[in-house]
Amino acid sequence: MKRWRIPLTFCLIFLGFTAPVTVAEAAPASDPASLVNPLLGTSNEGNTFPGADAPFGMVQWSPDTPSRPPGGFYAYSDNVVTGFSLNHLSGPGCGALGDIPILPTTGAIDGNATVGFSHANESADAGAYSVALDNGVKTELTATLRSGMARFTFPATTQANLLFKMGSGKGSNIRFDRVSSTEVSGSLTNGFFCASSPTYTVHFNMVFDRPMTSNGTFNGGNSVTFDTTGNRVVHAKVGLSYVSVSGAKGNRTDENSGWNFDATRDATHTSWNALLGKVAVAGGTTAQQEVFYTALYHSLLHPNLLSDSDGKYWGFDKKVHTVSGNQKAQYGTYSGWDIYRTQAQLHALVAPQQASDSAQSLVNDYAQGGFLPKWSLNSAETQVMNGDPGPAVIADYHAFGARAFDTAAAKNAMVSQGTTSNPIRMGLDLQTKHGYLPSDGTYPRDFYGSVATLLEYSAQDFATAAFAGALGDTTTRDQFANRAQDWRNVFNPASGFMQPKLADGAWRPGFSPTSSDQFVEGTSWQYTGAVPHNVRGLADAMGGNAKMAAYLDNVLSDIRGGRRLARRHAQRTVHRTALGVHLHRAALEDPADRPPGAERTVEQLASQLGGGQ
Repeated sequence: MKRWRIPLTFCLIFLGFTAPVTVAEAAPASDPASLVNPLLGTSNEGNTFPGADAPFGMVQWSPDTPSRPPGGFYAYSDNVVTGFSLNHLSGPGCGALGDIPILPTTGAIDGNATVGFSHANESADAGAYSVALDNGVKTELTATLRSGMARFTFPATTQANLLFKMGSGKGSNIRFDRVSSTEVSGSLTNGFFCASSPTYTVHFNMVFDRPMTSNGTFNGGNSVTFDTTGNRVVHAKVGLSYVSVSGAKGNRTDENSGWNFDATRDATHTSWNALLGKVAVAGGTTAQQEVFYTALYHSLLHPNLLSDSDGKYWGFDKKVHTVSGNQKAQYGTYSGWDIYRTQAQLHALVAPQQASDSAQSLVNDYAQGGFLPKWSLNSAETQVMNGDPGPAVIADYHAFGARAFDTAAAKNAMVSQGTTSNPIRMGLDLQTKHGYLPSDGTYPRDFYGSVATLLEYSAQDFATAAFAGALGDTTTRDQFANRAQDWRNVFNPASGFMQPKLADGAWRPGFSPTSSDQFVEGTSWQYTGAVPHNVRGLADAMGGNAKMAAYLDNVLSDIRGGRRLARRHAQRTVHRTALGVHLHRAALEDPADRPPGAERTVEQLASQLGGGQ
């Protein structure tokens, strides 16, 4: 197993932390999973979840609280649990998943029940979660890749209940079946991420280690009751599937055939160590190492498994498919706009098999749906955010060593997506006509941010060029490398900024570099430097190295732009973001590398960034 030894001080700078290293430094962790604290990120709009999950797993069994922050559905400021649902998203900006919430209660059935708890009685670890609820029920959760396991320790009572609150959210087509005295199953349909239209259907199958004494219904769900006067512990195992109930049952039986909760939890802990241990940090305090490994843990939760243990999965064409060839599993839920710059590369380094399978998953999505997804939730495109990040994600995986996928099919998909009208590259026709995306152009409903989107297209064209070059296709490489320079058409040398441009070639009136007009979650101050594939060319367009360096110092000292802070403060900020600045400055330091002509080949552009295919 390859391990990278990195000083913690560098890691913290890279992550944006500036905490000083103390004299009493911690040794490299032999059990990095024990340093993970999933409760980090559950406040201040972190939108993460603290519950049990295996690496890239299908199941995220986690508590939900009344505030229901998007995706994670758990706020540390809350002290009430509404249920423990089986799937979650980590860190999104819109709510999704949170399906099949299950709440342990005692006494009479109350479909509106919630239960209080104290953080003093709560613990979370990589792959495990535990809380002693105020109603006397201790709930312990763990997970395998496609199943979950719970150990409920009730008070001694004849009315120990599990409430399946499946009707408490946005779910529809709800089904709950009592299969036997020890087994229940069901399904529901959900979706609508960020108000988008796609939906999915999730199925579950759950078994208990003892027979229930009764079951019933209430407004919004179903109940299962046990007698715990003689034995207070109820174990439950649940399989999840996006294909069928039988698939959920197969996932449960294939991955967790026994009833040993501790062994299941320990096995998942070990699986986390196998991934987290790929990166060893030295130095810093234990608390700082916890911050680092928790961040690494969060980065390895998604994309998540879609295929069942038998290889079947629900495809983009709304049909059932089976993984084949070298692919071990199908993955989904790609927040492409958010991950292509950094997270995809990390996955390729730390988890090359999963990253290769993820690349093949995107290729499969193209074959089944006709496009590489932009922001997919499970097996459907939501059209959230802008750009065309799919090609960049695949190229990133390949460039960083994850190459066990059909690269020829991947290249064909990337080229087709970049040359043929499709629902992801909504501005393709206008870009072909004008060389940029006019701010007054007519676009489909989900298009926005003409300048930001052109910059995205330029970076993603370069990704296609680099990928094609790595495969020996120099014709495609040069074609896309040239179009990757279309950013020049929205750069105004007079202002030194990227600006909106009209279809007649005039600059859009009323431009301000601090405005978000025609940008996406940012301003021209923040987007003007977004030409990572040709920093040399951007510096030249600005008027030289000094102007580029001044821009960097200014935007990094005040990320919103518009005011110049003291040089000393700017330099401190530069050091905090050392990696990005060093990459940009390195690209400026060798003017002798400039080739004749306006355009540069992929190799020359890549070499200026300190690497290449």
